Amino acid sequence: MHFRRSILSISLMSAVFAFTHISAQAQATKAADPPPAWKQGITAESETSTLHPFSPIFTGTEAKDLQLSKLKVPAGFKVEVYADGIPEARSMAVTDNGTVIVSNRLAKNVFAIVNNNGKKEVKTILRGMNSPNGIAIIKGTLYVAERDRILRFDDVEKNLDNMPAGKVVVDGIDPTNGPGHFWKVLVAGTDGKLYFNIGSPQNITSPNYMQAAIFRVDPDSGQMERIATGVRNSVGMAFHPVTNKLYFTEHARDWMGDNIPNDELNVLTKEGENFGYPFCHQGDIADPIYGKYSTCALSTPPILKLGAHVAPLGIRFYTGKMFPAEYKNNIFMARHGSWNRNTKQGYDVMRVVLDGKGKVVKYEPFLTGFLTDEKADPPMWGRPVDVQVIADGSMLVTDDYNGVVYRISYSK
Repeated sequence: MHFRRSILSISLMSAVFAFTHISAQAQATKAADPPPAWKQGITAESETSTLHPFSPIFTGTEAKDLQLSKLKVPAGFKVEVYADGIPEARSMAVTDNGTVIVSNRLAKNVFAIVNNNGKKEVKTILRGMNSPNGIAIIKGTLYVAERDRILRFDDVEKNLDNMPAGKVVVDGIDPTNGPGHFWKVLVAGTDGKLYFNIGSPQNITSPNYMQAAIFRVDPDSGQMERIATGVRNSVGMAFHPVTNKLYFTEHARDWMGDNIPNDELNVLTKEGENFGYPFCHQGDIADPIYGKYSTCALSTPPILKLGAHVAPLGIRFYTGKMFPAEYKNNIFMARHGSWNRNTKQGYDVMRVVLDGKGKVVKYEPFLTGFLTDEKADPPMWGRPVDVQVIADGSMLVTDDYNGVVYRISYSK
């Protein structure tokens, strides 16, 4: 009996030891979980870096508390608050009646800025959505791109106070449901189709067919087509008002240093073009991991290198009549600003001038003053996201950090 008890005791001790060992292994495995998406691809030299992304002020900032006096524009232009109280204001679209629709990225709502007896009123028109970053309007129908699908809402202007349930245009556009570049940008083409991005799921990786690409979809049939590849993450697209070519911004990879690679302004000259990712960056730098698998010679270079880590977001061609004539058909680009850089840059709206052949002849600041201390954490008090021209010819700029829309006007 004593022998049996000893055997039982030894067995129990062995079981406890095995359980403890397995638990320790599980904890070690858990401790070795992959880094957050924004830190993926970090080099050994940067492991101790304190660089990190900046979150918006989700409660927003009231107009009276903004540092408007710090904003600078060229002579004759004026900056004012168009509307506040729009938490994490991102993309914009405008109805035929002039209602400005504004989206979220990290939050879940879509807003409308309406005129109410001469005053701007902000309405929440859609709630509980899944990262509704991309918005576009075609013939009175609002299209909203969530992270995994695109929905349509017919007769948006008539239903601002009681939006119907959305109808699915296409779904399955978030292939991995991962933490990477899941938000979508949406733009309406003159062909009546919707154009949108699907970003790379990580900072640097080999994407599948549905990733790091630009697609279009027929809103009536839901049929998708892939029209560009090798695009790490585009967060701004616009069609040239004369040539109808698609121009788009692209964020280059992180953790290759403060000064490379440059973010990009690209133009699609033919369907199926490849823009390099993950093998080549800024048209002439081979990726340290994937560069050996292809060459830059096989990809389309950018038409403009924008600076490293400036985070170019929304772009728009100026088609209004308020600004001076030399601004006609210029590109205005919102640069969200860098985080993966020790000395920060960006946090502005830039002006890009093209000649008759589409060549960039000027790249200069248009709206500055958000960046206050390039070495601070955070270094800014606001972050431009999107630009939009409205009926009177003035230009709107969203700021997701403060939840605000600014208006830039001109007078002689």
